[in-house]
Amino acid sequence: MSAESTPEPGIPGDAGTDGPRHRAKGRRRKPRDKRRKSLMIMAWTAAGIVVLGGTGAGYLYFKLNGNINSVDIDQALGTDRPDKVDNGSENILVLGSDTRSGSNQELGGGADDGSARSDTAMIVHVYKGHKKASVVSIPRDTLIDRPECTDTDGNTHDAANDVMFNSAYSTGGAACAVKTVESITDLRMDHYLEVDFSGFQKLVDDLGGVEITTTEDISDSDSHLNLKAGTHTLTGEQALGLVRTRHGVGDGSDLGRIQLQQAFIKALIDQVKDVGILGNPKKLYDLADTATKTVTTDSDLGSVNKLMSFANGLKGISSNNMSMVTMPVQYDQANANRVLVDETKAKLVWKALKNDRAIPKSATEGTATGQAQDVVSAG
Repeated sequence: MSAESTPEPGIPGDAGTDGPRHRAKGRRRKPRDKRRKSLMIMAWTAAGIVVLGGTGAGYLYFKLNGNINSVDIDQALGTDRPDKVDNGSENILVLGSDTRSGSNQELGGGADDGSARSDTAMIVHVYKGHKKASVVSIPRDTLIDRPECTDTDGNTHDAANDVMFNSAYSTGGAACAVKTVESITDLRMDHYLEVDFSGFQKLVDDLGGVEITTTEDISDSDSHLNLKAGTHTLTGEQALGLVRTRHGVGDGSDLGRIQLQQAFIKALIDQVKDVGILGNPKKLYDLADTATKTVTTDSDLGSVNKLMSFANGLKGISSNNMSMVTMPVQYDQANANRVLVDETKAKLVWKALKNDRAIPKSATEGTATGQAQDVVSAG
């Protein structure tokens, strides 16, 4: 793309447009409020956060505000970080966490050892104008060099070479996860959102389930999921099983699980849009209560008002305007359970996001896939 051309950012393989943007024809004005229910990119937290407006109840506001946990990432990381890019875009690191304790122990299937693990990591890049987004999933099994980092309690953790990506979170929590992602990508993370297992499950149940279609049977005893090929309305427990499944699909790797997660997120966004909750105050409150209990944010988003303002800025993004890829990796020939960053192709991804451009198709061609990209779609 020439330096003189400044097309609208798009999705992988889409060069964008040079002309003015136009409102889609035939779109009725009336459903606008309904569409607002799918504001946030990570829709499992969106549904409840943005519905507070209109309740008019101070008690409810303070209760929901008190639900939110936040961490001061900026204080922990200091100034040794990539520069903020002043082009109207934003980068959000979203983690799905498994504490292996409390209500998550049964869901996570692990021992109650008090440790915290990040089973899902996604960089959400919101383009200038907040009409489109790209999501880059980072495989938890990627071998990386973890930088020295300081956690939010002020404890410093040594750097380590050739360790799994998700060790950053288990070592130093949110701050070390952000530090590691920034060291890999040279991209500044403007915000941080974390969702836990138990809250994710309840949020899906509060929504009334999510409809997906599978093209083949899925059976994974580890994630307790058994689905026949066809269309299903997943309960929260089934949804959690789906996004944690790896042995029942594709090549059995974490890459296949990521492809299921990406397909489910798009289905969830569509479900949030169409769930019809506007006329049901109790359902609105239940969603808000669950979502605010589920999410941990950076301190800049650590209140209902700030979350609502942030979400309101993303109202133009739908599942059709969201591209989802996996960080370019190759299988580790020395260990079938690990992957290695494809540095050359990964640089194409990070360069595109830094310049607020679409991720080129060439960035993911020839990389490891997981072979599960067509197993699940929106119902």
